[in-house]
Amino acid sequence: MSPEAISRRLKQFGIQWLAITDHNSMANCAAYQKVAEKEKLLFTWGVEIQSAEEIHLLAYFDDPIAAQKFDVELYNSLLPIDNDPDFFGDQVVIDENENILRVETRALINSSQWDLNTVVEKVGNYNGLVVPAHIDAYVNSILSQLGFLPDKPHFPILAISAGLDVNSWLKEHPELQDRALLRASDAHYLSDLGKGFSTITVEKPLAQELLLAAKGVGRRHIEI
Repeated sequence: MSPEAISRRLKQFGIQWLAITDHNSMANCAAYQKVAEKEKLLFTWGVEIQSAEEIHLLAYFDDPIAAQKFDVELYNSLLPIDNDPDFFGDQVVIDENENILRVETRALINSSQWDLNTVVEKVGNYNGLVVPAHIDAYVNSILSQLGFLPDKPHFPILAISAGLDVNSWLKEHPELQDRALLRASDAHYLSDLGKGFSTITVEKPLAQELLLAAKGVGRRHIEI
């Protein structure tokens, strides 16, 4: 999806704050940030990490420089397997004008060699925030892969799928009633953008503010 097209679509829905969370890579975040800022949208660097257990974990960073340093570590943790462009498509890195800067040859769809605890530790080293992705999904969620939500590491925020019936789901998982839920599009296609969103009240558009909102500090809160 092109940065310009995403920005236009989000503005149609009145969405003000976005994060790009490509699979195991933040190589395109710089381009999307430039376009988002031009369109007066708030932008957070992010990535969807696939751990060694095949758990999908969202990581958000407030500092682009720290994010880029983390991205190097993440890339080096991936299995050295080449991408199959005929099956998975080309993995292109673009600039803000959608010019192709390079084609990534390592397969980004595979798991990192980091396990769950290591992912959380590594992200924390760069002051990032980890949020388990689509926790209600039947594959690649922390519940599907482990069968439970561990006490440690502790996750105050859990991301849910765009169309989840939260009340029904929480009846099946009453142990998660105390967690803040974050709904987003998790869009892989332009038409999916805007299907899921959250109303977030924070003092600044920062990942660490999102964590405070999950804890209800001050007037901060997350509404789905």
